[in-house]
Amino acid sequence: MNKSELIAAIADQAGVSNKDAGACLDAFCDVVASTVAGGGKVAVPGWMSFEHTIRAARTARNPQTGAAIDVPEKAAVKIKAGAKLKSAVATGSAAPTAEAPAAEAPAEEAPAEEAPAAPAW
Repeated sequence: MNKSELIAAIADQAGVSNKDAGACLDAFCDVVASTVAGGGKVAVPGWMSFEHTIRAARTARNPQTGAAIDVPEKAAVKIKAGAKLKSAVATGSAAPTAEAPAAEAPAEEAPAEEAPAAPAW
């Protein structure tokens, strides 16, 4: 899903225009970026968290020559999936939200007939 498809899906789910959904998505991204860049943490409980972290300086090796390379300390972003997101991925469907009622369980299907056995030649 690309950004325009995400905006359309948000607009459809929330019942707002694509323009409003796009503005909300852009605002969310701006707030997360500025907060994390400033050393803070943004958490959406159960779904995801974004955190500023520092990767320590280390010594690496050039795989072609085997020479040691000093890699300096650098800032990075740690993104961690929450329990609801992990559950949605594991089950293959999104967890219901408070606004959206859960869908009814599908009726049970009759068991499939077994395929005839292959002839033993």
